[in-house]
Amino acid sequence: MKDFWKMLLAVICGLLIMSLLCFMFFASIIGAASSGGSKPVLPREGVLDLDMSKIILAEQSSEGDINNISPFGFSTEGQPSIIGLRDATQAIKAAADDPSVKFIFLRADALSSGMATLQEFRSALSGFRASGKPIVAYTESPSTGSYYLASVADKIFMTSDHGANAMIIGLSGRLLYLKDLLDKLGVNVQLIRHGKYKSAGEMFIRSTPSPENIEQNQAMISSIWKTYSGEICQSRGISEEQFNALVDGLALSFPEDFEKAGLVDALYQRDSLIAKLCDIAVVESEKDLHLISFKDYVTAKVTPAPASHNDIAIIYADGEIVEGNSTSEIAGDRFARVIDKVRKNEDVKAVVLRVNSPGGSVLASSKIKDALDLLGKEKPLVASYGNYAASGGYWISNGCEKIYSNPATLTGSIGVFSMIPDFSKTAKDIAHVGIYAIKSNAHSDMFSLTRPFDKAELDYMQASIEDIYDRFVNLVAGGRDLTPEHVDSVAQGRVWTGADAIEIGLVDELGTLEDAIAYAASLAGFEDSASYSVTAYPKPLTMMEQVMQMIGQKKDPDELSILSGTPFASVAPAVRDVLDAKPARVMARMDYDINLQY
Repeated sequence: MKDFWKMLLAVICGLLIMSLLCFMFFASIIGAASSGGSKPVLPREGVLDLDMSKIILAEQSSEGDINNISPFGFSTEGQPSIIGLRDATQAIKAAADDPSVKFIFLRADALSSGMATLQEFRSALSGFRASGKPIVAYTESPSTGSYYLASVADKIFMTSDHGANAMIIGLSGRLLYLKDLLDKLGVNVQLIRHGKYKSAGEMFIRSTPSPENIEQNQAMISSIWKTYSGEICQSRGISEEQFNALVDGLALSFPEDFEKAGLVDALYQRDSLIAKLCDIAVVESEKDLHLISFKDYVTAKVTPAPASHNDIAIIYADGEIVEGNSTSEIAGDRFARVIDKVRKNEDVKAVVLRVNSPGGSVLASSKIKDALDLLGKEKPLVASYGNYAASGGYWISNGCEKIYSNPATLTGSIGVFSMIPDFSKTAKDIAHVGIYAIKSNAHSDMFSLTRPFDKAELDYMQASIEDIYDRFVNLVAGGRDLTPEHVDSVAQGRVWTGADAIEIGLVDELGTLEDAIAYAASLAGFEDSASYSVTAYPKPLTMMEQVMQMIGQKKDPDELSILSGTPFASVAPAVRDVLDAKPARVMARMDYDINLQY
């Protein structure tokens, strides 16, 4: 009997603890969701403190991630703020006209953003300088990317202390190949594709990269480096030959190396740096310097546009293209409804499609493209490219009236593939499991993943790939007013940078999101920015909406549909495509999410 009462007491205590934790969890959520309601109070005058280690530049601003919430409370301490690129550039533009902002103090170390995003943000900072106000940059551990951003400044100061990691060594990327490992595990990946450069899936069937893949990756990295190094050299007044010699010779290691090479203007310890900033700000001491947090400045100065009958809509196509209704990716069914909603909104006079996607499902891409084609018949439709606009991302956007791209955007990848793994050897030789198929027809079990395709099945899959590739080529030819022969010559799955894509007709102009908005506005007949407002679609999930989604109230922020999850969402995309094999799964996706070290 005593054991029973002990067990009952333990159960009651456990329930009480769980109830308390749940209460703390939801209380922290409500506190987090409500904490951003009031605007910060800015000093009467000061220096805009742009510390890139404290922000993440994304496509759209976000309140935060539900994953940062624990039963013990939500804390943003040490967590960078997610700021949308347009919000960030609008804040920089506002600061240029704001008499209370004396100059920008830029700390570019430990930045987190894509390469094209970085270019666009640097362009906004260049516009700030053009207004007549200075930018002062400070670095302790410059990387290629952080120095590229810092080089926009009028003056670059660097720590005089040794021991920091100064690593301007250029750009690099790594290609991972798994065939030898998969052979040991008995996994046979059956890859069906069109395009000699379409190396998506190559990592599963080869031990080393193909010559074509080496060629396209080298061309991409060289193109981006030429853009980055060219802007650095122009800003610092040195030749590209001189800069490349410094990088190739590993001559940039100590602060004195940077100063001697003309890459920084002076070396300072912290005390002397503060004194220098006070001199530039024309104040007597640090307490009078008044550093303004960039996050606070964005919150205070960048506000949603009021309701208007003259809207330019930005449709953010950000993420992988998937089927269904997911809110975390570009889901075909949900996204087509968002586009239809914009098309039917009489207040929207023109649309900018902002693409930041490596592609994905062909079926979902087709649904989105169909909806965009209908929209384009009724309203001006312009495309703006972010870090990626490749494969499916290019599929959905090539028919826009004009395409703006950043030089470092990765685009093209006009090709198609399908991957079906065969685990028969894994089952037999490693797991020692016997499998016998019972089927109604000769090929009923071809997608069972327990045997390889026979020749007829491979031919069947290849015919589907060829048909979709031909359709892709003709879509691009029609959308870009090019011949199918020309498109095929620059397609074959090859990925191009925006700087190279403009030369072969895949994009129209190098420019920013603001350039695309201005052009769309001109097509709608607006003479200046005061004539229209800008509205974003789809709206990002608020913290509370993330919570409601998590606990089962899965209505999306545009009240469009019931959500459906994406299988294997946390797995690397290339691996997920194999694991999540479905009958006749055909993908228009870039080879991988290229993660260059910079």
